[in-house]
Formats: sequence, structure tokens, C-alpha cells
Amino acid sequence: MRTCAVLPVKRFDDAKQRLDKTLSSGTRRALAEAMVTDVLTALRRASSIDGVVVVTGEGGAQNLARAYDAEYIDDDDRGHSHAARAGVDWALERGFDRVLVVPGDCPALNPAEVDTLVAAAHATPAVVVVPDRHGTGTNALLLSPPDVIAPSFGPGSRERHEEAAHAAGAGCEVTEVASLVLDVDTAEDLQALRDSLAERTGGAAHTRGLLARLARW
Repeated sequence: MRTCAVLPVKRFDDAKQRLDKTLSSGTRRALAEAMVTDVLTALRRASSIDGVVVVTGEGGAQNLARAYDAEYIDDDDRGHSHAARAGVDWALERGFDRVLVVPGDCPALNPAEVDTLVAAAHATPAVVVVPDRHGTGTNALLLSPPDVIAPSFGPGSRERHEEAAHAAGAGCEVTEVASLVLDVDTAEDLQALRDSLAERTGGAAHTRGLLARLARW
């Protein structure tokens, strides 16, 4: 089965607004770019991923997609769910059997964990929900086939995705993936990422470098 990773990416200038009291606008932009770069690096190294499409209106992210052998489609800034659905449609048109919707702000993403997640999804139709660290949101979504349900991110999305899977008659599994828990929206999330990266070696090279430079300022 061929798997496409769908990566919705906000415009970097609009990213991480909840960090405005912690980081300057320029640093927030640099952080967003570094995290997307690390996610693309991990996806390229995951043997289970046959293609990657970045859905974004951000020119910098489009350039990154080209640099990391990914495709991109333009986004009209109608939100994460709309961008994810556009990526799903793109994958369907190209004959992919399933999609993995992943966030651009989980720079610790581990290629081996991606491969384990994809390999665990044998049944079709099926939905695998990867919750955020609070347990109520969704950080990643594995859909087989790609249109088994419509992605619906935002507060309470874990429950919405589970309910949609049951309504579609699809198997549904909630799976925690350590490297997909560490998304960054708040100062507390950023500190949790710092602490986690300090406890491990390898991965998230661009984000590590940026955080190290910030620590020296």
C-alpha cells in the first residue's frame, strides 16, 4: 500500500502567535521554518512514506518542499482542516492508498516511529488518531483509504475523529507516538520540547540549532 504524508503549513509570519510574549516575530518565523525543515527531513527518512505533499501559501515552505523532494500545493489560508483535506484530495488523485496527516510543528518526529505507526494499520477502512499531549486534540491522522473520513482539527478533534470513524464503519485506533506528542504552540510546549531534546541525541537538527542560539542570547 502506498502512503502519502500530508503536511499542512501556515504562513511563517502567522505561525506561533501564542509565543508572541516569549519570542520576537522574527524568531517565531525562524522557529516555524526550522520545525518544518526537521519534519520534512524525518519524512524523507521514513521508509514507509512513498510521497510527501506540503499544503501551504508560504513561499518559504514551498521552497523547502522542493529542497526535500516533496510536492506542494498552494493553500488559501482557510485553516488546518481545509489544508489537510486539500492534501487528501491530491493524494487520492494520484492513487495513494492511505495518507498520514502530520503537523509541521513536531520537529522531534522520529522516522522509525512513523514506520511503526504506518505498519500497524493493516485493516481497511481504518483511522488511526495520534493525540496531542493533552489527550483531546489530534497531532496526526492516518487514514486508509485517504477519504475514509474528513479531517477535522482543532479543540476536541480527537473525539470528533473517533466519532467520524465509527459513523463511517471504519476501524479506529488511538495511538500515542512519543515524537508526535511534542507540538509547539505555547511557551510551556516550547519548554517541554527543549527538555525532551536535551534528554536524547539525534533528530530535530535545525530546531536544536535555533534553540541553542536562543539560549546564548
